[in-house]
Order: sequence, then C-alpha cells, then structure tokens
Amino acid sequence: ENGFGMGGGGGGGAAAAVAEAPKEEKTKFEVKLTGFDAKSKIKVIKEVRAITGLGLKEAKALVEGAPKSVKKDVKQEEADELKEKLEAVGATIEIE
Repeated sequence: ENGFGMGGGGGGGAAAAVAEAPKEEKTKFEVKLTGFDAKSKIKVIKEVRAITGLGLKEAKALVEGAPKSVKKDVKQEEADELKEKLEAVGATIEIE
C-alpha cells in the first residue's frame, strides 16, 4: 500500500473548453488594403496619404505592397468610412 490514488484524475480538459465559450464583441478593427485598380493607383496613393499621414514614398510602398494594413485599432464606424473612401477611388478593402 503506497497511498497514491490512481483513479480520480481526469476532467481538466473540459474546463478549458468552457472558458472559451463567451465570445467578446469586437470593438477595434483593422482596415486592410488588399488590392487596387491599376488605373486608379495614383488616386489610391493620395487617399492613403490623406488617411495615414504618410509621405508619398511610404504611401506608394504601402499601396504597391498590398495586402497591407492601412489603419489599425479603429472603431466600426471609422473603418466603414475609410473603406467607403478608399473603394470610391478604386481600392479593394477588407475590414478585420
């Protein structure tokens, strides 16, 4: 008789699965440029500059390097507004 009980140890995995169940509502979004119309490249660069405050070289690099994040941690309303502005000049946008 060694005094160690071997039969009572399981069930730890079930507690971890229950902890993940409540899903939080997302409040911060990322506006991501996934592509653009080649004819509208200059307009897209100008709009990205206006939104981000980047210089011409940086904005051009961001647009040409798509998919890239244009702006992070923005509210839903702002993300929708930025998407609308960028799509109006020929960009393809995703909100994550």
